[in-house]
Amino acid sequence: MISSLYLSFTQYDLVSSPKWAGLANYIKMFTNDPRYIQSLKVTLTYVFVSVPLKLIFALFVAILMNQGIRALGIYRTVYYIPTLLGGSVAIAVMWRKMFGTGGAFNQFLYNVFGYQAPDWVANPKYALYSIILLTVWQFGSSMIIFLAGLKQIPQEYYEAAQVDGAGRMRRFFNVTLPMLSPVIFFNLIIQLINAFQAFTQAFIISGGKGGPLDSTLFYTLYLYQKGFTFFEMGYASAMAWILVILIAIITAVFFGTSKYWVHYADGGK
Repeated sequence: MISSLYLSFTQYDLVSSPKWAGLANYIKMFTNDPRYIQSLKVTLTYVFVSVPLKLIFALFVAILMNQGIRALGIYRTVYYIPTLLGGSVAIAVMWRKMFGTGGAFNQFLYNVFGYQAPDWVANPKYALYSIILLTVWQFGSSMIIFLAGLKQIPQEYYEAAQVDGAGRMRRFFNVTLPMLSPVIFFNLIIQLINAFQAFTQAFIISGGKGGPLDSTLFYTLYLYQKGFTFFEMGYASAMAWILVILIAIITAVFFGTSKYWVHYADGGK
């Protein structure tokens, strides 16, 4: 980390010795590199769309599985498998094929609804959202944590709320969410950090270029291009440190605001 911090202030091509450049790399990022700004926009869109959707879907499935269904262990395993496999190259390749022009998803839309769908991964309007869909599909780890949290909520709270006339939705918002808020907070922080570091899906689905038209140019993918395609390791190191600072700031904001919405069983915040 110390080496990368030093390199971020240099011009370094991995072959010759680093040459001190001061703040040149950092200044260039925000003043003379439109692709860098694009990578920031793509990544922020990805993070703030995929993470909420993933957590909402994980919580929804966890609540369904907390209804005392049979063979719970089998369901947990089945829903957790995408989390184990979703980050692999093989799944990314399969996803690219499935959402291509002649892929299984488009064939389904055409055969069932008669809709001639576009090539989702090759269309700049939809390419990013196909990756977001892949990310939401990997909801298993968050679901398992939510399920564990739901099982720790005392049933007496629900019974008391029901006696007071609270319906299903009111019990959810007045009992489940407040009692589950520490678990939601934990999942939120973990998924935010993971989302900022997403790389494999964008690299494989876009062919390593971030296309089409840089619509899937994730921050980490552009960092990789700068460091190992264009051999601008000094610039890539500066990008890495900006990413660390960005994640730290957003994490600090959520920790700072958690006292207003995260409630613990002992009454603390």
